[in-house]
Amino acid sequence: MYYGLTAAFPGVHIISEEHDSTAPENVPDLKSSVPECVKGITLDDVTVPRERVTVWIDPLDATQEYTENLLQYVTTMVCIAVDGQPVIGVIHKPFTNETAWAWVGHQTASMLKAIPESTREHLVIIVSRSHAGLVQGIARGALGPSIEIVPAGGAGYKVLEVASGRVDAYIHTTLIKKWDICAGNAVLNALGGRMTTLSGGELYYGKNDPVKAEGGILATLHGHDQYVNKFDGHL
Repeated sequence: MYYGLTAAFPGVHIISEEHDSTAPENVPDLKSSVPECVKGITLDDVTVPRERVTVWIDPLDATQEYTENLLQYVTTMVCIAVDGQPVIGVIHKPFTNETAWAWVGHQTASMLKAIPESTREHLVIIVSRSHAGLVQGIARGALGPSIEIVPAGGAGYKVLEVASGRVDAYIHTTLIKKWDICAGNAVLNALGGRMTTLSGGELYYGKNDPVKAEGGILATLHGHDQYVNKFDGHL
């Protein structure tokens, strides 16, 4: 994926979780292999100087779950940031062939729809299955003992659960790499949601910004500031 994108868009700064140090002999021609479902999408072009663009890619999100054959959690993600702001996000589920994409201020995939605020009696929070116990303690302390905790793998999967309205918030408390969250950040922004640190700090994705996001992650569709206020003093 990395070398295909660099060949298709020379000069654009691309940051990837994993790629070989040398390019393969046969680099795929991405411009000639556009899926039919994408060819039918008509959008106006926006011209941006390439030095303002940073692309973040994660070829295999939920690597641990992939090795455990928990394929529902596995995604491939691409994000385009302009001036450090996530503006286009693509989250693809390769094993179900579902693709969620969004361009902030322009259009989203048909599978991404505006979701009204939940009327559930209790909050449903999705967290990483690798450290669900730690997050559970923090979340219950901040949001109350009656919340439901859903452990899951893959940042891309968890963001899509928020975007679908099946859960109210995605909470992450440890360091996370930005190729894991940039695409989801763009998707949520396009839907009117937000992704920040747990204290409400904005996340930036420029080529000179740190690769690691510190301060945890809070992703919501609704009531983001209320969550931030509740976490104050519990971190």
